[in-house]
Amino acid sequence: MGVTGQGPQGGDGVEPYDGDDEESAAVLRTIGRVVKTCCERKGLTQAELGTAIGYSEEQVSSVERGRRAPSEAFLEKADRVMEAGGLIAGLKKDAEEARYPKKVRDLAKLEGKAVELCAYANSVIHGLVQTPEYAGALYGMRRPPFTEEEIERHVVARLARQKVFDRQPPRVFSFVQEEVTLRRPLGGRMVMRKQLERLLEVGQRRNVEIQVMPTDREDHAGLAGSFQLLRLEKGDTVGHNESHLISRLFSHPKEIQLFEIHYGIIRAQALTPSESLAFIEKVLGET
Repeated sequence: MGVTGQGPQGGDGVEPYDGDDEESAAVLRTIGRVVKTCCERKGLTQAELGTAIGYSEEQVSSVERGRRAPSEAFLEKADRVMEAGGLIAGLKKDAEEARYPKKVRDLAKLEGKAVELCAYANSVIHGLVQTPEYAGALYGMRRPPFTEEEIERHVVARLARQKVFDRQPPRVFSFVQEEVTLRRPLGGRMVMRKQLERLLEVGQRRNVEIQVMPTDREDHAGLAGSFQLLRLEKGDTVGHNESHLISRLFSHPKEIQLFEIHYGIIRAQALTPSESLAFIEKVLGET
C-alpha cells in the first residue's frame, strides 16, 4: 500500500491546491459551483461580490472556477453578503481539508483511526509534536524551495494533524526521539527552546510517553531510519515511513512484525520516559 506527496492561510485569503489531486479538485469545483449559484441568485457579478467581501474579482473568479481554496473568512463574508443562510459558510471544513496535500489527508485519517501510535524519529522532531515555528523552519529549508504560500499550507496541514491528541476517548502515543533531534538548532535558538518546551508539555500528558535515544548508545536498533506504527480501532496495524520524495504505508503482517520488533528494542535501548523528560529539561537549560 503506497501514498505519495508532504499550512496558516495565505495573505490573499485563498490558497492554490495541488493540481494532480483529483479529490481536492472535485471538492473545490463543488464549492465554486455553490458560490457561483448563490452569486447569480443574488444578482451579483464577480467584481461586485469581491468589493462587498474585500477580495479582488480575480480571487472570486478563481474560487468559482475551483482553482483556489477559499479561506474561512471568504466563505463567511460571502455567506453573509449573499444571505445564503449558512449554505456557503457550511463549506469551511471541506475547503480547509482541500488545502491539505493528499498525503497529509491520508495520514491524518489513519492517525484519527488509531488507538495507539508509536513513532521513532531520528532526524527531526516528529510532526505530531512540532511547534508552528519549528515546522515552518523545516519547510523553509526545503530544496528546491517552497513559496511562502506553500510553506504556510504545509504548516497548517501539519498542525491540523495534531488535533488527534484531543480525540475522545484518549489515544495512546509513544515517541522515541534521537538525542540529535533535540540538539540540532533548526530555525535558531528561540525556535528550539519553544520546541523543547513543547516536548516537555506534551510529555506530561498521561496518554503520551516521550523517550530519548542517547547518542552514546553502542547498540542501536533504529539505524535503518524513522518510522511509525498505527494500531487501528479494528485491531489492524499499519506502518508508515518516508524518505525524500517517497512516503510509504505498509500493512503486510511480516513487515509489521519486523517493525514492531524494532520498535520494542528501540524503546528498551532508550531512556525511560521520566529520564527522558529530565534529559530534555537539561538540553533546554543548555539551549
